[in-house]
Amino acid sequence: MNFTRFVIDRAVGFLGFARRGRKLAAWPTTAQGKVCVNLGCGLAVAPGWINVDASLNALFGGAPQPLLHVLYRLSGASRYYPREEYCRLLREHHFVFHDLARSLPFPARSVDCFFSSHFFEHLFRADAARLLRDMHGALKDGGLVRIAVPDLAFAVALYGKGEKKRMLGDYFFVDDLSSFLARHKYMYDFELLSAVLQDAGYRDIRQCRYREGEVPDLHLLDNRPEETLFVEARR
Repeated sequence: MNFTRFVIDRAVGFLGFARRGRKLAAWPTTAQGKVCVNLGCGLAVAPGWINVDASLNALFGGAPQPLLHVLYRLSGASRYYPREEYCRLLREHHFVFHDLARSLPFPARSVDCFFSSHFFEHLFRADAARLLRDMHGALKDGGLVRIAVPDLAFAVALYGKGEKKRMLGDYFFVDDLSSFLARHKYMYDFELLSAVLQDAGYRDIRQCRYREGEVPDLHLLDNRPEETLFVEARR
């Protein structure tokens, strides 16, 4: 696929999905036949999932290999992934480029499962609450959501240990001038996250352990267990 054709296909596909609620029957499913969506995915992805992100990586997912080689040199992902692994992830998995702070591009009762890891802290609280309500509407009856965020209780405990610079720099004032998306805009402990989930209509809200829960593929998706709060809930 050449660059021009890729751009045209991506634009047509994106506009069709966002404006008309593209039929999810045409989208990938997991091995269990479930429609599973990874929100704010970065490159932490699993086979069969629909991965939604507002990064350049998501925009160019599925792009021709030479273009991905160029993008790799510009991407912060080069700090964490070898070039061939980076290209493989973007070529083999399905990405949707979308700003989740503005809307959720899925129709009502269309999704079996939502997963999000270390993304909600990058949203203002009002945007996060709106997104959770939209996710609730997009879930099928009995559908699952798993939210993983930096644990506010962990961050505050760093202060008591004298690790003030780490607490402030890693959790409250992330020093990344290159990206507004990378900065933290709110923090949660279990009580705060439970409250916003309950307000959005979720039930059976519970705290989970690392890589333990009802959402599939947690062995691939969960990360940073020491600092992370893992919460699951049902529609």
